[in-house]
Amino acid sequence: MLSPIVQMRQITKRFGSIIANDAVDLDIVPGEIHALVGENGAGKTTLMNILYGLLHPDSGSIYIKNNLVTFHNPNDAIRQGIGMVHQHFMLIPPFTVTENVILGNEPRRFAYMLNKLSAQAKVKTVSTEYGLQIDPESKIYQLGVGQAQRVELIKTLYRGAEILILDEPTAVLTPQESDELFSILQQFKQQGKTIIFITHKLNEVMELSDRITVMKSGKVVGRLTTRSTTKEEVARLMVGREVLFHIQKPPAKPAEIVLELEKVSAINSQKITILKNISFTLRAGEILGIAGVEGNGQTELIECITGLRKIHSGYIRFLNVNITNLPTRKILQLPIGHIPEDRLKRGLILDYTISDNLILGRHWESNFSHHGFLRLKNIEDNAQKLMRTYDIRPTNPYFLVRNLSGGNQQKVVIARELSRLPKLLIAAQPTRGLDIGATEYIHQQLIDARTQGAGILLVSADLSEILLLSDQIAVMYEGKIVGIVPAEQTDSRQLGLMMTGVLQAES
Repeated sequence: MLSPIVQMRQITKRFGSIIANDAVDLDIVPGEIHALVGENGAGKTTLMNILYGLLHPDSGSIYIKNNLVTFHNPNDAIRQGIGMVHQHFMLIPPFTVTENVILGNEPRRFAYMLNKLSAQAKVKTVSTEYGLQIDPESKIYQLGVGQAQRVELIKTLYRGAEILILDEPTAVLTPQESDELFSILQQFKQQGKTIIFITHKLNEVMELSDRITVMKSGKVVGRLTTRSTTKEEVARLMVGREVLFHIQKPPAKPAEIVLELEKVSAINSQKITILKNISFTLRAGEILGIAGVEGNGQTELIECITGLRKIHSGYIRFLNVNITNLPTRKILQLPIGHIPEDRLKRGLILDYTISDNLILGRHWESNFSHHGFLRLKNIEDNAQKLMRTYDIRPTNPYFLVRNLSGGNQQKVVIARELSRLPKLLIAAQPTRGLDIGATEYIHQQLIDARTQGAGILLVSADLSEILLLSDQIAVMYEGKIVGIVPAEQTDSRQLGLMMTGVLQAES
């Protein structure tokens, strides 16, 4: 094996009493694509933030090309040829591609004037050289997600990066955009670049990487050569047990219509139509998946159904009752569960305890309150029961939700919403950012709810999740539904074409 270009030795990082990295060793060789995998909280992103200079280790050493280095900030890492593309893009929407790329490293004339022509020329040269074609004068808000990611890559290359760190690079990409990214990364490899990428998607790990480092609880628990291992072995090292990749899904038994939308349209605050004549039905005992590139109306659709946004025309019916534009409080009084796409913003109150979060939206029920006073013993009993049923850890009902892992925070939301015994469950991005173990658990809970007769509206940016769980799939593009297809009669390629408006389902 070649001499490592990156050596991290005995890296330890603590956050209070939590050890995020525990004496971690990592070797990266030149010209390889190296996957860094592990459950939520395993320490992957912390380790890469240390390599990029965003965090400082409590102890340990970093060597770049056998030279001991100390990074006080990302500029130090950039000077050593390291670039990082974060999961959430660090771009300024009103700025152009060029302005975003050169920000903080602007070419100047006469020491004080921006040399815009020189900047545009260099950005164009970099984008052409690495096959990242893009208009340097386009504004970021005008670009799709895949193009925005290209801008992030150009930013790192503009600064001379030889080592690229990518954090969940395909989290919001269509299959076609993911394939395009993989081709670009393979090209980078052929040009001598070294790539480290963090991902939860083991199919990508097996397809793209040369070697794999597996982390668990802040430690390295496996170092694997990709061609000599399987995704089952990688998953077992990550989770500490065997993982089921294909859950048992009994045949759907659709019953009465629980949700019906007829020609629903909505406008935003700028009077722009964001939902255009949306019509579909969802029956009890089935899962309807909503697929689409983020930003094509999925969020607004959920807001309209749950009363968080008014619709402009059309109607929404639940169990044949018109709920169009009802206040959210009244909708919550119906047997409707809602797993919001942003659990931190709309699913939890972080400074409340687990037991308090488990009754949010139900606190007014007689079991939990009486004449305006909370029935604390009943609330605690409810928490103890749900924590056992849904394996929420730690098993302390008075533990603040803020201090839970992402997977356990999501379990709190799932437990609360399913304990309502909903006839309709709206699940928006239910496993976003979760590791393979937590994802497997939540998938099983959704299938169980379907089996017990709930109608489930599933919104997810993860096509593999949509295909795995759904009975029917509706695809959204630019605020419209461009087709509804049976899940067993489609695949990710067809869905990807529909998601980008290239293909419409046959009527």
